[in-house]
Amino acid sequence: MDAYDEDSKAPEGPDGSDGARRAGALDGPGAPPGDRGDAAAGDPAELPVPEAAPGVGLAALSPRYRLVAGGGLAVVAAVAAVHLGMVFLSLAPANTVSKRHGEAVQAWVYPEFEQNWKLFAPNPLQQNVAVQVRAQVRAEDGDLRTTGWTDLSAQDGAAIDGNLLPSHTQQNELRRAWDFLGTTHGTDNRPVGVRGALSEQYVRRIVLLRLRRDEEIGRAGTVERVQVRSRTVNVPPPEWSREKVSTDPAFRVLPWWTVTGDETEAGAR
Repeated sequence: MDAYDEDSKAPEGPDGSDGARRAGALDGPGAPPGDRGDAAAGDPAELPVPEAAPGVGLAALSPRYRLVAGGGLAVVAAVAAVHLGMVFLSLAPANTVSKRHGEAVQAWVYPEFEQNWKLFAPNPLQQNVAVQVRAQVRAEDGDLRTTGWTDLSAQDGAAIDGNLLPSHTQQNELRRAWDFLGTTHGTDNRPVGVRGALSEQYVRRIVLLRLRRDEEIGRAGTVERVQVRSRTVNVPPPEWSREKVSTDPAFRVLPWWTVTGDETEAGAR
């Protein structure tokens, strides 16, 4: 009997009596890899099922443990945010929030997290300070006249506004010179020590350079004396703040300074 003869009592395959042989015909070069023949003809439920890739991180946990881990991370993030906020308020200059909750901030930070350095050095200004100057000019006919006040800070502000690359001179020269003078002079506007006299000379040379750029003053005659003052106005607090400050301008007026010959030549240059 032919080795390929089928049992006459076996159920016929989908392709007739040769169905079993046709299923086995998957063996060969064109058959898919793996068990060919018997596996292909067998029950599809017996075929191997690929395993799912293992989870990573929280995804590898069960839903219950995943919920617990997420809650723990949220608590840690909240505590870190509160701590950073408390440290910031303890180091920042006095403001509405730190004044209202000062005791809570101090209780949180000290003594466990005591800091001996300042986040802001120096503290940000809460005032608008303008440096102004006027001069006494000797005309060619011998008359001496006094000019009006010239706002040098406003000139610097106009040069900086809209300028993507403002110069260091425009930003800091006049401001730093006035700060230097303020720290080296007493409340009576008298210089204290050698640095006080140096600060006066520095400010005087700056204002002379600025005045000599004014063509009107240059045509009027020779600058013999100058007087400098500052106009200080507090920055108003925001609408939601309960802080009350005066917005009336306060002036600090220095005495008249006599311009020396060297300073006049320096100003002319």
